[in-house]
Amino acid sequence: MKRPLVLTNEAAGHPFRRSLPPPLAARQRDDDHDLKLFVLSFTAFFICFWTFLL
Repeated sequence: MKRPLVLTNEAAGHPFRRSLPPPLAARQRDDDHDLKLFVLSFTAFFICFWTFLL
């Protein structure tokens, strides 16, 4: 079976999906994401450690 080269997105085969705008390739990343994760991890560790001491 011969099939022509497809250069379009086959996932968007439904007319409704074709009408949607393309997904954002680059989402804005929070610059303070790492800091928030560190503070959350530090707080969780501190609470667990303090609970074991008491």
